[in-house]
Amino acid sequence: MKSHKIIKTVCLLMLLFALPSHAWWWNNNYTKTKYPIVLVHGLFGFDQAFGVYNYFYRIPSELTEDGATVYVADVSAANSSEMRGEQLLQQLQVIKAVYGHSKFNLIGHSHGAPTIRYVASVRPDLVASVTSVGGPNKGSAVADMVQTAAPPGSFLESVLAELANGLALFIELASGGAGDPQDALGSLNSLTTAGANQFNLNYPEGVPNSYCGEGAYEVNGVKYYSFSGTRPVSNIVDISDALLGVSSLLFFGESNDGLVGRCSSHLGRVLRDDYPWNHGDEINQVLGIRGLFTSNPVTVYRAHANRLKNEGL
Repeated sequence: MKSHKIIKTVCLLMLLFALPSHAWWWNNNYTKTKYPIVLVHGLFGFDQAFGVYNYFYRIPSELTEDGATVYVADVSAANSSEMRGEQLLQQLQVIKAVYGHSKFNLIGHSHGAPTIRYVASVRPDLVASVTSVGGPNKGSAVADMVQTAAPPGSFLESVLAELANGLALFIELASGGAGDPQDALGSLNSLTTAGANQFNLNYPEGVPNSYCGEGAYEVNGVKYYSFSGTRPVSNIVDISDALLGVSSLLFFGESNDGLVGRCSSHLGRVLRDDYPWNHGDEINQVLGIRGLFTSNPVTVYRAHANRLKNEGL
């Protein structure tokens, strides 16, 4: 009898984990924000690879199911924050002209964070909110290490740049992009501590004055939010964990997600900076694999969309 109860309990737990992040009886426009949500990928990112695989894995469809209007931007896989920002700005202007949207809720992962911050700074009239997810808003120790190992103008830098540009071009082709220019060194310079500091001088909105504090919650009518993870190795089954586990050592004890330090991820209102996720988990990658009994990234994005809705955004 006891074994029968145990089997029933195990089956119930398996069913609960297999369920989607929401069920049909919860569908009540939970994520229906006033303004559309625009998701923006990071370095070596894409909108949809080979027409089937999303960078924000399962997130766009889950948001739209409960009422949100969602667009996934297609900017250069590798380029400077300003160049990627200009590309995003052009796409928003086209979407506005075609569909009549007045503003957008921008959510950027990794290098997508400074990308959307650029747009909010130069065109705040187009932006309702900015959300940084694992964004290197004060730079990344990994980018600093790469630049130190391959100094500007060195032979090694030129070799790595060619390889990185080749990868970025492949990603562009695989995602059916429109031929956006690729500049790996532009990305690297933007993601270093020095590059981020210069960017923050030019586009300071939402950036904390102290290294690990919060920034202004609202600037020029734009609301600023951020969240991130601090567990570089979250599930050994995830093929990305080994690489992120190694890169996390470059932070010398500082909490990080494998590519971005906890404090560097702060922008505006810090919703949470210690999810048990690595840099990939923040976008539900790879294939939704994450640590057992940890927060579902899809659910977190849905909850944030509901937050934006409740705040009139």
